[in-house]
Amino acid sequence: MATDTAADAGAATANEPIHVDGQSQLDDVVTDHGVVLVDFYADWCGPCKMLEPVVETIAAETDAAVAKVDVDANQQLASAYGVRGVPTVVVFADGEQTEEVVGVKGEAEFRAIVDSYTE
Repeated sequence: MATDTAADAGAATANEPIHVDGQSQLDDVVTDHGVVLVDFYADWCGPCKMLEPVVETIAAETDAAVAKVDVDANQQLASAYGVRGVPTVVVFADGEQTEEVVGVKGEAEFRAIVDSYTE
């Protein structure tokens, strides 16, 4: 049954955020998808909660994958990407880090970023 769950998770990644735990899992997500928005967040962060519906919509309605990284559980990973405050969204295109957006931004801004790499 666990194998089916893993297969379902892989199939669902295009439509919902992928919760990442560790560098190797993030590397896999970045390798497997052309455009990835990585949302570095914390459960206690009010602005992060405001951003959550935006990143969920981006995951559901665009070709980009969205990964979520809890900075409290993954401090080394956040540090590796220079995340000093949350929310921070790091954008990858074709396996390379291309942009970093700090703070809460609107859905239109994230769609424009995704569109600039997918068109």
